[in-house]
Amino acid sequence: MGSSESKARDSASGQLPLDFEHQPSTTRDDLVISDPLSAAIGIVDIWPEWPSPVVILAGPTGAGKTHLANIWKERAGAVTMSATGDEDKVLRLAEAGPVLIEDIDREGFDETLLFHLINTVRQHGTAMMITTRMWPAAWPVQLPDLRSRLRAATIVEIGEPDDELLEQVIEKLFADRQIVIDPKVVSYLVQRMERSLDAAQTIVQRMDQIALARRAKINRSLAAEVLADLEANGYDADLS
Repeated sequence: MGSSESKARDSASGQLPLDFEHQPSTTRDDLVISDPLSAAIGIVDIWPEWPSPVVILAGPTGAGKTHLANIWKERAGAVTMSATGDEDKVLRLAEAGPVLIEDIDREGFDETLLFHLINTVRQHGTAMMITTRMWPAAWPVQLPDLRSRLRAATIVEIGEPDDELLEQVIEKLFADRQIVIDPKVVSYLVQRMERSLDAAQTIVQRMDQIALARRAKINRSLAAEVLADLEANGYDADLS
């Protein structure tokens, strides 16, 4: 069955079409620049001239940490890893080149291993980026030597997205789907939505799915419906 026939069948049945083919653009050139992200973008852009071998990106869920970390990972040729598990294997990776640890406050870490990881990175002239929702001072660290190493890291905070950033992100997400969105609808969303990039992506995806299923226009009425539904049921997205 062809794609157009599948969509027509889903529309007629009221089912939401699955969004298999959509791939949002997430390259450095597509990154929207705004004050809450400027310092973090700057640290990615100056690689490999970092002020310290360990950089920690700290910010709330949906602030753009994963996007920035993936840009740096591709640029630096870094390997994603965890600060738990087989110490020899982990340290060999850190010796060989740049490494990335994402969501360390959520995934957890072995204090001794993280301490050795940082030392390995420093000794071998490589680099490590860590993403976290909480500043390192709030991590449950008991090892004094690790606390000292973390204080020496470069910590870059990503702030909560402002109105301008959310508007630009929503417009870009719709543009990725070949949809030109009315600026008034964008403004309506920004004034009422959860303030995160996660929420922006969830809202755009949901509005596009419903519009396709109903063969309806993306307008303020649809925006209000989606916001009410998400407020009642929660934002089912985790794009940290």
